[in-house]
Formats: sequence, C-alpha cells, structure tokens
Amino acid sequence: MTTIAPVKDGIANPAPLGLCAFGITTVLLNIHNAGFFEINSMILAMGIFYGGLAQVIAGIIEAKKNNTFGLTAFTSYGFFWLSLVGLIVLPKLGWVAAPAGSAMVAYLAMWGLFTFCLFFGTLKLNRALQFVFGSLTILFALLAIGDATENKNITHLAGYEGIICGASAIYTGIAQVLNEVYGKTVLPIGPVNS
Repeated sequence: MTTIAPVKDGIANPAPLGLCAFGITTVLLNIHNAGFFEINSMILAMGIFYGGLAQVIAGIIEAKKNNTFGLTAFTSYGFFWLSLVGLIVLPKLGWVAAPAGSAMVAYLAMWGLFTFCLFFGTLKLNRALQFVFGSLTILFALLAIGDATENKNITHLAGYEGIICGASAIYTGIAQVLNEVYGKTVLPIGPVNS
C-alpha cells in the first residue's frame, strides 16, 4: 500500500496523533465535567497514556519537523494531562495534600492564558485549529470560573463546551489523515492563512 501524498522530509505528520490524543481525552474528561460520571480509572489512564504520552511524542516529532508551534502545543498539553492526573492521584496516594480550590483556579487560569496566547498563532494556520484553540480558551475560563465560584452549573456548562472542543480536535486530526491519504480535501479544515 502506498501513500498518495509523499512526505517530503521522510517524517510523517504527527499533528493528527496529537490532535486525536488531545481530543478524545478531552471529550472523555468533559463527559465527567458535564455530570455523567465520576472521575475514574478510564479518564486517568487516558490522561497518562493517550492525552499525555502520545501528545508528548507528537510534540517531539514536531520538533524534528522544525515546527515550533506544534512542539510547544503538543508537549505542553501532553504534560498538562500528566500534571492533571498527578493532581488527582498524588493526594489519593497520601504523598501530598490535595490542591486548594484557589490553587486549581490558578492552575486552570494559567492554562487558559497560555492557550489564549497560542490561539494567536493559529491565526496564521487554519480555521479548524482556530476553533480548537478558541474553544479550549473558553473551556479553561469556564472551568476556572466554576472552581472559583464553586458553581456546579458552570462546571457542567464547561463540560458540554469541552465536549465540543474535544470533538473539534478529533475532527481536525482525522481530516488531516484523510486529506493526506486521499490526496485531496475530504474533510475541510479551512484555508491556510499566510
């Protein structure tokens, strides 16, 4: 079986892996945030192995492709997932105290600010990535506000918004795979801005 769109530098595009790892893990966590089930081993395992490690691997490959944006985004969000699992699991193991509510607000707010800054990088990329990063910025803001106010309705709203955000990342990743395999636009991701 041959690939229709040959890879010019001999390294496959890691972005679909990173986007799908981020997207699927985000959808699953936000089904929890929307109130459908409690945090469980499925979410934590996805956070470690797919949302975490797979994104870090994708980011390292982006570095080999000389893509600073991809390196920064994928490795950062991969380590976001690993750190989030640590925030949940380490206190349960009795190794450290659980973070106070204000600490989680700061954590989520800083990730929101970081995401907002990366959003400006997507303005030179495509519409699909703009949607992913724009909706992720909103997600972090809603989660921080939900934690700050202890308002479960805001957290549940964040969950539904997070499902949309994660689904948009999955769409973008799958679109890149199918568009490359078929050598044409099967699923549009919007124009690449120059």
